[in-house]
Amino acid sequence: MMTDLIEVRVSNLVGAPLDWAVARAEGFEADPVCRTTVWLTPTDPISISIRGVTEGFGYRPSSHWGHGGVLIDKHQGTAQHIPGLPEDTCYAGGPAGAGVWCYGPTALVAFCRGLVHYKLSDTIQVPKELMP
Repeated sequence: MMTDLIEVRVSNLVGAPLDWAVARAEGFEADPVCRTTVWLTPTDPISISIRGVTEGFGYRPSSHWGHGGVLIDKHQGTAQHIPGLPEDTCYAGGPAGAGVWCYGPTALVAFCRGLVHYKLSDTIQVPKELMP
């Protein structure tokens, strides 16, 4: 069991750490024993892991449209491509009402960063074991 947290700028989040931050922004609770397991209700746990991101399981709103797309609708958000920007920042996005949009390499990453920034902060503590 690893429970160390590390502070990271939201603009640098990608993959499992970003997915975990989105879960927290959406009101998921972290399991006190295994922080990479989160739930909306105690009977509905879901995992977030580096392996899940690469192999396609668990909660992945920053890379799975079935998870992230519903958040764009829920928060009346948007994401758009901005021609001429570098590949890692060529999309900007966030929820309705956000004074600041965040950038990212994909529409989902940009929106998810924007959502976390808007609902939580420009920095967040994430489980160290989720960091690449």
